[in-house]
Amino acid sequence: MSLTPGSTTLWCEQAWLPGGPVAGVLLEITDGAITSITTGADRSGTVLPGLTVPGLVNRHSHAFHRALRGRPARAADSFWSWREGMYRVAGALDPDAYRRLATAVYAEMALAGHTAVTEFHYLHHAPGGRPYADPIAMDRALVEAADAAGLRITLLDTCYLAAGFDRPPEGVQQRFADADVDAWAERATLVAKLDDGDRTRVGAAIHSVRAVPRAALGTVARWTRGRPLHVHLSEQPAENAACLAAHGLSPTGLLDAEGVLGPATTAVHATHLTSGDVETLARSGTRVCFCPTTERDLGDGIGPAGALAVAGVRLCLGSDSHAVIDPLEEMRALEMHERLAHGVRERFTPADLLAAGADGDAIVVGTPADLVTLDTETIRTAGARPDGVLLAAASADVREVRVGGRVVVRDGEHQLVERPAADLAREIAAVHA
Repeated sequence: MSLTPGSTTLWCEQAWLPGGPVAGVLLEITDGAITSITTGADRSGTVLPGLTVPGLVNRHSHAFHRALRGRPARAADSFWSWREGMYRVAGALDPDAYRRLATAVYAEMALAGHTAVTEFHYLHHAPGGRPYADPIAMDRALVEAADAAGLRITLLDTCYLAAGFDRPPEGVQQRFADADVDAWAERATLVAKLDDGDRTRVGAAIHSVRAVPRAALGTVARWTRGRPLHVHLSEQPAENAACLAAHGLSPTGLLDAEGVLGPATTAVHATHLTSGDVETLARSGTRVCFCPTTERDLGDGIGPAGALAVAGVRLCLGSDSHAVIDPLEEMRALEMHERLAHGVRERFTPADLLAAGADGDAIVVGTPADLVTLDTETIRTAGARPDGVLLAAASADVREVRVGGRVVVRDGEHQLVERPAADLAREIAAVHA
């Protein structure tokens, strides 16, 4: 997918600029980037009624988990029993099937207002752990899917070496695992060649402190220098207890001791942290990604978003297992979960929520023209103040999505994928056949 060449003029009824929504904003777009912003402008060019905000970014995705949506939990189900269903889905996919499924999932993200996705990718090999003839075939499938759906992608090739502390991979986990950390690094170096510096970025991930032995953590961190690095962190109390028993440290403490944390690192979930963990994440400059709809779907708990923000930790958002794909709901949940946990309102302002959900907290000159326009006259948004639309709107209120100036969604319809809902139904049925 290429940038829209040439120049385009957009007139926004309301646009979220530094300081908040502003009426009557003219945007000049040249070769996919915003080159000029004029406020108080008369209508000209293409008119965007409603509220236009910076492109929304899904910072944590496992595309194949989408096949588990709509399958009700059984009594006493937990994260660990849910995981068994996830393994069954993982066992059914090959590169072609994964590309088709991911294309439809990414199209759903675009329809919901995402302009970019960060894919935490660990389904690497054929059944039994045998490498494909093309050892990065599954990575290519995801890059091709994002391109077909019109999204930017940050592909995080994930290191996964163990089933738990001192336990080798077993069953479907063999599809996730490389022989050792050096084999992972060799394959990840091939994946890095997919990085075009624009629509596709390549980084790495440590699946968890359970799945990557302590001796390998530093190797992954060193390979990743200059690239984004993500890690699942303290999603479950059992992970914390096992790490403490194995190493005498919390997962945060272990990652810190091995040089994993830092400004290029994002810790995902961070649900069960100690006050010391919060201080360590803040000191190191590590970012934290919450996935509220998945965390509540799996019964993970409510993470300390407010405490992290007060400590100076930057927050971002993802949809993880895609129990819901609605970035507005993820943004709103960040605030609403704080209200439930602490009995106070507005820990996070709408501007704070946009900063967590978007690539930047406002539309500014010099950035890619990744833009989302929300309808402010639907049954959900009618009567909302411009700065309160984010607290009222849902993904159904997304009217237009542009990525690099190119229209991906118009009038609520995907312009590149003809029938994403039918595609999802077909591919999910095939996975469960």
